[in-house]
Amino acid sequence: MEGGGPYDYDVPCSSFAVESFLTFGAAGSAWGLLSGSHEARHIGLTGGAQASFVAKSFGKYGLQCGLFGAAFASIRCFAQEYRMKKDWVNAGIAGAVVGGALGVRSRNWKQVCGGATLVATAAAISSK
Repeated sequence: MEGGGPYDYDVPCSSFAVESFLTFGAAGSAWGLLSGSHEARHIGLTGGAQASFVAKSFGKYGLQCGLFGAAFASIRCFAQEYRMKKDWVNAGIAGAVVGGALGVRSRNWKQVCGGATLVATAAAISSK
C-alpha cells in the first residue's frame, strides 16, 4: 500500500469495523438522546412515557448509526484490499453502498441514487 502515514500497518478489517461501530454508535446514541427528548416534548409525552420514548430513540439511533459506520469501514477496507490501492476511490465505493442502503429504506429509487451519490461524494472528498 502506498502512503507512509502512521496507520499503514496491517490491521484487520474487523478492527476498523468494531472501532467504527463504537464511535458512530456513541454519536448516534447522543443524537437519539437529544432528538428523542425534544421529540417526546413536542408530542406531549411526560413521565414514564417520555423516558421510554427517549430510551427507545437512544437505542435505535445508536444501533443504526453504529451499523452503518461499521458497514462503511468494512466495505472501505475490503475495497482497499481487493484493489490493492489506498485512495479516495475506496471511500467512494463504500459511500455509494452505504448511501444506497440508507436510501433503500425509503423504497424510492430517486432517494437510493441520491443517497448513494451524496455519501459517496462526501466520503471521497473527505478521504483526499
